[in-house]
Amino acid sequence: MPHVYILKCNDGSYYIGSTWDLERRLVQHNAGEGAAHTRRRRPVALVRAQEHERVDSAFALKKQIQGWSRAKREALIKGRLKDLPGLSEAKSRQMGP
Repeated sequence: MPHVYILKCNDGSYYIGSTWDLERRLVQHNAGEGAAHTRRRRPVALVRAQEHERVDSAFALKKQIQGWSRAKREALIKGRLKDLPGLSEAKSRQMGP
């Protein structure tokens, strides 16, 4: 089954990815065989993973999370799902009309 995952990199940044084989992908990231972002920021640690029934839903969620602020990503990682809508509103207020 496809997974969406979030890695915390050695420099504190986050990487959002999707894969069919989560264990293999984590090994690849930490071996320097993953994305350029993680290759330069090893070691990485898995901080969240979510399994999906369909690859298209996993890919859509990955793209959605990639557009989120750091605060919103951290709320998701910590399981504070009720905070997510408010963090979206705060970001749109900052951007202005």
